[in-house]
Amino acid sequence: MNQKLLDYLQTYLTERRRDLFDRVLSERTYHVTVAVEDVYQLHNTSAVIRSCESFGVQHLHVIEEVNVKRIDREIAMGAQKWVDVQRHTSTKACIQSLKANGYRIVATTPHKKAYRLEDFDSTQKAAIFFGRETEGLSNDVLEAADDFIYIPMVGFTESLNISVSAAITLQHIMTRLKSSDISWQLSTEEIFEKKMEWTQKMIKDVDRIIARWEEDQNS
Repeated sequence: MNQKLLDYLQTYLTERRRDLFDRVLSERTYHVTVAVEDVYQLHNTSAVIRSCESFGVQHLHVIEEVNVKRIDREIAMGAQKWVDVQRHTSTKACIQSLKANGYRIVATTPHKKAYRLEDFDSTQKAAIFFGRETEGLSNDVLEAADDFIYIPMVGFTESLNISVSAAITLQHIMTRLKSSDISWQLSTEEIFEKKMEWTQKMIKDVDRIIARWEEDQNS
């Protein structure tokens, strides 16, 4: 029945939009997720959302234990519509949730004994943590981390802007995943769920249309 409903709703979309959904969802993953911890500059969080969407990372965790701000829609460029953004008020609670879902906690930091990004083993599910612009990640993350990674640099500065760091990290990890034998893509059920969600987002007055469809099915 749900497949029949999706098939019906997709008649309200153009063929180009339907094909685009199929193409984009074939490149999406839950194998990697991202967490940003109390980022101060709003545009940085928004830019990370855009990077997640661009490189196929479907889930982003935003920790707002200290700084609580809304997404800058102009910088995110609509990416927030296509990425699952989950907000947390506690770093520890976020970590516990991710670990319970099988994710290794990976801290991005130049200060710990860490793997170079190109040497990082991406075969296991990983939650990549990025910290505040000046202080970096909290001790809660550093103490709970299973792995540490850094982007090698040869200049005087020892760290990049968080949005730049996230983009470089995700591009590298996703490229590695796609050339591996790892089952990193969404399952058939997950693809269906996202396609149903995205399709409904595109249809004006979708609740009325669904109600009318259900009446027709029951008549």
